Parts: sequence; C-alpha cells; structure tokens
Amino acid sequence: MRFISGGEPSGYAGFMNTRKTKVARLSVASNSFLIIIKVLAGIVTGSVSILSEAIHSSIDLVAAVIAFFSVKVSDTPPDRNHPYGHGKFENVSGVIEAALIFVAAVWIIIEAVKKLLGESTIEAIGWGGLVMFISALVNFIVSRQLYKVAKETDSVALEADALHLKTDVLTSLGVGTGLLLIWITDVHLLDPLIAIAVAGLIIFEAWQLLRKAYSPLLDSSLGDEDIRTIHKVVNEHSFELHNLRTRKAGNYKFVDMHIEMAGNKTLDEVHEYCNQIEEDLKKRIPHLDVQIHVEPPGNK
Repeated sequence: MRFISGGEPSGYAGFMNTRKTKVARLSVASNSFLIIIKVLAGIVTGSVSILSEAIHSSIDLVAAVIAFFSVKVSDTPPDRNHPYGHGKFENVSGVIEAALIFVAAVWIIIEAVKKLLGESTIEAIGWGGLVMFISALVNFIVSRQLYKVAKETDSVALEADALHLKTDVLTSLGVGTGLLLIWITDVHLLDPLIAIAVAGLIIFEAWQLLRKAYSPLLDSSLGDEDIRTIHKVVNEHSFELHNLRTRKAGNYKFVDMHIEMAGNKTLDEVHEYCNQIEEDLKKRIPHLDVQIHVEPPGNK
C-alpha cells in the first residue's frame, strides 16, 4: 500500500519564486554596474589586478543571469515530461557556473604571468583603489541579501551566486589593499602577484561550488540532519521504518520509505496515520515530497 503526498500550496510556491527572481535580478543589475566601473578603472590605471577583478565580475554577471533563469525554471510545476519537477535545473546551472569560474581564473593567471615577465607600471592608483572598495561594499550588501533568500528558499543557484559575490568582496578588498601598498612602496610587481592570488581564491570558490552543485545530479541522499529528522518523526508515531531512500533536486527534497503497521487497522486509519506523518515531516523539512509504503510487521 502506498500513499503519496501532495505538493505545497501554489500561492506559497509562487511567493517564494517571486522573491528568488527579484533578488536574482538585483544581482544582475549590481554586477553590470561593477563591470563598467572596473573596466574603466583597469584601462585608466593599467592594472592587471583590477582587470582581473573586471573579469571576475563578468563571470559573476554570467552566473547571475544563469541563476535568474534557473530559479524561474526550477520552480515551475511538474509536467508530463518532468513528473519530479524542474529542481535540478539549479544544479545544472551551478555546474556551468563553476566551469566558467575555472576558465576565468586560468585567464587571469595567464595575464598576470605576462605582466610579471614584462614591465609592470600602474597609473592613477587612488582612482583604482576607490573603485575596488566601492565594489567590495556593493557586493557585500548584495551577497548578504542573496544568502538570506537562498537560505529561506534552499536555492543552490542563489547560494552559488552569493558565493561568487562573497569571493568578489574578498578579492576586491585584496586588490584595493594591494594598490594601497603599491602606492606606499612603489613596488609595481605586487599588482600581478595580487592578481594570481585572486585567481587562487576564484579556483577554490569554483571547486566548492562544483562539489555542491554536482552531487544532487547523482541523486545523492539528503544530509544527516534531515535523515535523523525523518527517523525521529516516524519513531514519534511509534512505527518501524526501513528501506528509506532520499534525494534532492534544487530546493525540492524527495523521500520514500516503508513503514510497518499492524494488519488489523482499517484503510481509513492507515491513511490518517500516513497523513499525520507526512504533515509532521513537512513542518520540519520544507519543500518535501513524501511517499510511504505501508507493510505488516516483520515484512522487511
């Protein structure tokens, strides 16, 4: 006997999707602004570290655009060809973003090495430093908002976008501090060295994102905390649980399990017990889809 849970109310899903798309649109706008001022600052100063930051922001813009479209698609209702929904679209977008970040990091390293092997001179250091600190402030504000909505909606696409901007905050501060040191010491080789350090942080960011985004594509199970919650809820209802299987697609989580119930219960009673278990699970684990297979005791 199998009881399958229903989805969340369409109004709630629509509200959460609206929040996700609004904050994703904010990320697109902020990255577009930062690319313009960084490119201008890089041209004026001749700094490869500032240009590397412009490339970083360009990748952030691509990531923001991907995140914007992925959150819109991932929250569309299940259809005939996609009965489990479109949640994994966010994971696919995360893998694409990670690949783009790797490419950007390699390009930055190549340009920085060229600068190390040639003459390295920077002009208008004060202007460049001001642009970097403005960039850090803007990205700090936007990334905090992205993280907040990503946590509330369990969106891997928004979390990936927030991670990009968080790294951009650190790298912008690093480049800005480096320009300040160049102004103090007049050692212009610091510029390409800082650019290489920026690339190293970007590569680390890409690896972390790739691991997080790729894992659900292999239908790996939910985290230990969710697994413990499932067992705890079933135990609270005094039933035995086995054959538990879980997976995740975007911010949606899927659970199917076998529960043992006494054979003297009526169909209505079994249905009510399953509904209670389902409701308790959904209260503790958002965006959950539950399938319960009921068996008599000892039928493992």
